[in-house]
Amino acid sequence: MAETTASYKEPSALRVYAGQLRRNPMGMLGLVLVLIVVATAIFAPWLAPYDPNQIMLGPRMGAPSAEHWLGTDQLGRDLLSRVIAGGRIAMLVAVATLGAALSVGLALGLIAGYGPRWLDNILLLIFDAVRSFPVIVFGLAVVALVGPSLYTVILVVAITSIPIYARIVRTQTQALRGAEFILAERAMGASTLRILGVHVLPNVLGPLLILASMDVPMVIATEAGLSFLGMGVRPPAPSWGTILNDGYNFIRNSPWPVIAGSAPIIIVTLGFTFLGEALRDIFDPKLRRNS
Repeated sequence: MAETTASYKEPSALRVYAGQLRRNPMGMLGLVLVLIVVATAIFAPWLAPYDPNQIMLGPRMGAPSAEHWLGTDQLGRDLLSRVIAGGRIAMLVAVATLGAALSVGLALGLIAGYGPRWLDNILLLIFDAVRSFPVIVFGLAVVALVGPSLYTVILVVAITSIPIYARIVRTQTQALRGAEFILAERAMGASTLRILGVHVLPNVLGPLLILASMDVPMVIATEAGLSFLGMGVRPPAPSWGTILNDGYNFIRNSPWPVIAGSAPIIIVTLGFTFLGEALRDIFDPKLRRNS
């Protein structure tokens, strides 16, 4: 009996979380879709059967065939190659935008939640002012100043996303500010930077990352929408938004460009939404499901 007790090892937290995720069918489906999208974006130059900007000599607005699995567009370019290359642009925008928004929003949220009341009021006023502008209207203003480009899309989406994360961090920081372990640290003379970095940051970072994973589809859809309106990635770059724009202009000739441009957006939305909800159920004590 003693040997059995001694040989027993408590399973690691990672193994427990992985087991809970495996028991969630929708979460596993989301994980598979996310891995496919990410792998496709990383290995896009090797997976694309053709140059995404190469004008073919074959049929234009062609239906799917053995040579072109998703058909061709109005210039004869292979739609599958353009969709794969567009996935790399979409993931680049998502990573850059959410990375910048998380970093700045986390810092401002910690300052607002732990700083003096007057500074909190000023930051809240700035957050509300930024969020009062619709993303498209704000994008139009920025494009008028700096011109349409990939970096313009990243700038617009990042600026409009910062207040969302900053408000969440502020609320959680204020809730932790009066906790007993924080008060004990302050009584022992711990500095503000130590309290924020050692005690507050680990408690707010997990939920923030889960929220960011669920915001990936929103960022990608925003990039596609801006590119569709001509305010984002410029042709001939194969953004999903530009593919949709070309498809709608020639939808009477063939529906395949519209299908090719919209299908990956749907897949990304389903994948990150399912995975994000599964991670939320696992890591959020209030929503955790009984195993």
